[in-house]
Amino acid sequence: MVFSGSSNPRLAAAMCKELGLELGRVKISRFKSGEIYVHYEESIRNCDVFLVQSFSAPINEHFVELLVMIDAAKRASARTINLVLPYYGYARQERKSAPREPISAKMIADVLTTAGANRVVTIDLHSPAIQGFFNIPVDHLTALDLICDELRKLDVPNPIVVSPDAGRAKVAEKLAGADYLDLPFAIMIKRRPAHNESVITHVIGEVENCTPIVIEDLIDTGSTIVNVVEGLKEKGARDVIVCASHPVFSGEALKLLDHPAIHRVMVTDSIALPEVLPPNIQVLSVAPLLADAVRIIHEGGSISVLFKSGGIT
Repeated sequence: MVFSGSSNPRLAAAMCKELGLELGRVKISRFKSGEIYVHYEESIRNCDVFLVQSFSAPINEHFVELLVMIDAAKRASARTINLVLPYYGYARQERKSAPREPISAKMIADVLTTAGANRVVTIDLHSPAIQGFFNIPVDHLTALDLICDELRKLDVPNPIVVSPDAGRAKVAEKLAGADYLDLPFAIMIKRRPAHNESVITHVIGEVENCTPIVIEDLIDTGSTIVNVVEGLKEKGARDVIVCASHPVFSGEALKLLDHPAIHRVMVTDSIALPEVLPPNIQVLSVAPLLADAVRIIHEGGSISVLFKSGGIT
């Protein structure tokens, strides 16, 4: 049985359509004080329950809502409680980069497990090492195959895959490899003076007269992407194609991404998006990917069949 939190009901409904199921009936409401109330409106006793919730804005509301859903499912005698988290928030805080900082990605994993989750299904974690923060199975899927299939349909002049920083170099190198697009590869070096700020210092690789395909895991405020695009244009590159799994799109991000040097922004529906988007935003659905994962988990089988080109990132 598949139930949706309030973060992305359209994605949950699309998953159920792929699975040939009705989306489970659950009442989610708020008391006057803001406390969250959850009531499953059908029996889930001895069922494999899949709860679909992205940690999108308002992230703390959606996180606590999921915890209440887990507790309600546990107390209703669900056989297993499986979390489908298309976007795993707090993942950028996966290590200490300065004294007296939290490792929030680990804390979130601990809380979900303690609440009663039996399994997590997610897409393109900010760092694959976050899987190790859980003491329950984690199925780490990737939208890279979906993005790659869409890029192959485009007639891109003189393409080159670009990593916007050292952290995405491994994924960008994989996308550029023979199993995926078989293209040349470049990497940008940047420093971060503060959160959501970046300064491009070097571009390693020849991008002049090339069409850069920039691969990211998420786009938050859009300012980093704009800095990357302008840095590439300064080196003589053509207009840029930006690919990212998670469209966080905080603040004025959509306005920033409607940039004359950004030809296309390719994202997934891991996070609910407005109905009206700038014309250069293309949304790919991860519903079939997640539905296949749910089917395999429930019926038994290998998740590896979902990785068409080179395995888990």
